[in-house]
Amino acid sequence: MRIWFGALALLVSFDLLAAIPATPVMTVYKFNGPMDVPYYDADRFAAAGTAAGRAGTLVQGTSVIPCLMIRDGEPLTDRDGTPYVGFEVVVDPRSATPASTEVFKRAVAERKELQVRNHHCPASVRNVINVRELYALEKAPFFDPPRSGRRNGSIGGASELDRIVRAFHDSSECASVNARLTRRRQALERAWEDFSARRSDLGSPTTLARAKHLDYAMRTALYEGHLGRGCNAYGACERNIVVLSIRNRAVGQCQSKQGCTFPGDFQGVSSAPSQYNIWDEYLTQISGLTACYLRPDLADRDNYAKLQAMYAQTVPDAEQILYGGDSGLRAVFPGNSLSDLTTTRHYYHAPAMSQCFPNHDRVEYMTGAVARKGGDFALIANTRIEVGDKSGSGYAFKEFLVTQEPDRDVVRVQDNYPGFLVDARKVSLKRPDYCPPYGIPGGCRSAGTGRYRKVPNWLGSGDPVELHCRIADRGETCKGSGAMRSVSVGGTCDKEMRPVARVP
Repeated sequence: MRIWFGALALLVSFDLLAAIPATPVMTVYKFNGPMDVPYYDADRFAAAGTAAGRAGTLVQGTSVIPCLMIRDGEPLTDRDGTPYVGFEVVVDPRSATPASTEVFKRAVAERKELQVRNHHCPASVRNVINVRELYALEKAPFFDPPRSGRRNGSIGGASELDRIVRAFHDSSECASVNARLTRRRQALERAWEDFSARRSDLGSPTTLARAKHLDYAMRTALYEGHLGRGCNAYGACERNIVVLSIRNRAVGQCQSKQGCTFPGDFQGVSSAPSQYNIWDEYLTQISGLTACYLRPDLADRDNYAKLQAMYAQTVPDAEQILYGGDSGLRAVFPGNSLSDLTTTRHYYHAPAMSQCFPNHDRVEYMTGAVARKGGDFALIANTRIEVGDKSGSGYAFKEFLVTQEPDRDVVRVQDNYPGFLVDARKVSLKRPDYCPPYGIPGGCRSAGTGRYRKVPNWLGSGDPVELHCRIADRGETCKGSGAMRSVSVGGTCDKEMRPVARVP
């Protein structure tokens, strides 16, 4: 079906001065949203809008190539100017296989290289979807590699619970979780139930349940933390703090809104998408969160070897945090008051929060808008623009492109749509809300102002705490000597992670 895009590129290749970037591969995504998202027959939508009824559904994580559906010389939009776009499906998660990963990657690469005259749909496209359901996300579908037949050593394990977790990762039940792309969070829960019923030889029901809760807490700690830190002391302490937050949401304060269904429900707390966003349906499709990453036969693959090393570094501390009582907390976090430790349920990860650019005038985020140049139309969606002068019913604009580096956001402004005017209805020219450098309060000493971040409303309602860990530091590669190192995470001015105690 992508042939018509290539043909369109050939038709306009002679007119490079008129060329604009092709629409990117976009993904159906709404955080923690409904699994099925409706699309509509274009002709019926043109006559009656969404009241015409859905023509079908796409599921969260579906990747598509969007285009503008033109009717009577105008793109199809709602009355507020939000485009309803035609689409070609690249990968449907309902039928995806490991081969879909390369299909997705090729499509992304092809679209990045393609220049076109406009974003109009060909006559073969029949259906449309609200562009606000789509985001330009470039993470490919993830599948565990097939078993190699080789085993690099035994399952191992430093404790009874650790050995059970590793046995689960090496089981057929775990393998079944990632056989499909969809509903992996639910599949992981079923897999643990089936594994525990089959492997009662490994321990009592209570012991098996504890291992399951430990596995969930470790998965969340690894992927909520900064994977790039590997086994350095700060990253390991960061993971300990994630486990501490899980522990405190299930012990002493068990609230259903935080995923807790009974005291000690570490599984429920750690896998609640509303609390730990990594458990969202789409994010489980493109990450290794539900993978069997401890499989012994994967130990010779660099990415899995690193995950296994990070797990091994943190799991003894995680077991102490979850099951070691007050003495376990004091051992993992020396020098902190028990009150601070038991009331730390929240933390603020500034680099992962919403970006903002208070030093740049007239920068707007476009969820979805149409830009016009004579009879040609372009889709401007899921991107920032720098707004220029108004002309009639539109504004001149340039793309405002942001690359996130470890300590700063690098901005480029490019005129990729010369002569096009974006729909004025989608331009507000509002100043950004409060957006401090690095998301930390004024008065903190920092090396410049490389990035700005929005802050959540709860951040000022608790007490910022600086938590101390003593860690065998093996560096970002996880291949270091493991020298013991004391490290602190948090406090008012930490630009990376700020644990907060006593949030109401």
